[in-house]
Amino acid sequence: MYLTDEETRMLNGEKGEAVRIAMEILVALGESFDAERLVPINNVHMAGSSVLVAEEAGTRFVEDIRKKGGKFVTKVTTNPTAVDPTQWEAIGIPESDTILQTRLTDAYAGMGANTCNTCIPYLVGNSPRFGEHIAWGESSAVVYANSVCGARTNREGGPSGLASALTGRTPEYGFHLKKNRYGKFLVKVETSLRDMTDYGTLGYFTGLIAGQDTPVFTGVPSDPTLEQLKALSAALASSGSVSMFHAVGVTPEAPSLEEAFGGGSPEKVLIFGDAEKAQAEAALNREPSDHVDWILVGCPNASVEEIREVADALQGKKVHQDVALWVTTAGAMYAMAERNGYIKTITDAGGVVVRETCPFLARSRVIAPKKGYKTLTTNSAKMAFYAPGQFGLPTHYGNLDRVMKAAINGVWS
Repeated sequence: MYLTDEETRMLNGEKGEAVRIAMEILVALGESFDAERLVPINNVHMAGSSVLVAEEAGTRFVEDIRKKGGKFVTKVTTNPTAVDPTQWEAIGIPESDTILQTRLTDAYAGMGANTCNTCIPYLVGNSPRFGEHIAWGESSAVVYANSVCGARTNREGGPSGLASALTGRTPEYGFHLKKNRYGKFLVKVETSLRDMTDYGTLGYFTGLIAGQDTPVFTGVPSDPTLEQLKALSAALASSGSVSMFHAVGVTPEAPSLEEAFGGGSPEKVLIFGDAEKAQAEAALNREPSDHVDWILVGCPNASVEEIREVADALQGKKVHQDVALWVTTAGAMYAMAERNGYIKTITDAGGVVVRETCPFLARSRVIAPKKGYKTLTTNSAKMAFYAPGQFGLPTHYGNLDRVMKAAINGVWS
């Protein structure tokens, strides 16, 4: 792999031990994917921000990089952590995770990260430009950045993201190359997409078939909301390993079907109609009973608009006494929602708005039995797909209206 003179000096240790270690990681990664060179970047979203992922060894590695003089030379935002710093004990998070998480977050902050601790960095000040090379982790954010923003990134893990933040470089392979960004197969949407849940269901259906291939959608409405595109991105990256999609007439690299496929033809054509949508929804409803105890809204983290919708549903009502309602979000979204009165409405009704973490990146296999949770109810296809295997909790899955009725009535109907 070709290195510039400056990159060679980095690799030789002339810019410090932390940078040398980072360059070794990037060179090894680039050579494993036959990258010809490194490309300059100025934007990293750090995936390895939770101690559920990093554990003690990963935390020590990040701390050691900081002790070796590591300083971030790019914009850096951090993914959700394993704790809500204000109410970790009340919601069942172990104290040991809180102690370790403080160490890890402090290490990132000490090197210059914006510790926003969210999976929606594009809503808290880190929105990449069209065509910009970036190094992002967090699968849902990667799909959103590539597809909706038109930025260029692969799925970065914790070590590679850290290395890119220390050097301002990432290997040029995969989705950094235009030739790899064209669609592989076509999905004709022939049913209505009314809300976030419908978009999530479409993503779940497509991801199961896609593997790592890039889908192209036709029939998607021309004016989807940010929240709907967020739900589609997350589901595609969950049931499959998708890093990018095109929606003709919607996403920036798909003004036409021809351009989405780079002048080529789809390898296969699928139909997503009423029957396919119903089958996908049924597959995500894995709990046969009407029992409800843990309800989650905000996967990926909820926007202010989503928090408002939850507050509207709870206005003048109460969450059922046997139900725990979590709305997970970023600290910045929480602050705006609090100013608008949405947080008070939710908490007065008996719900909890959780900041900086979520069931994926907190220790839910500890939280659930501690709190006596037996099921998980959600409007997120991503959460519904992962919860049975990752948390051991069967799921109820449906749109927000149905989920909020369950929160109030205490049953799934």
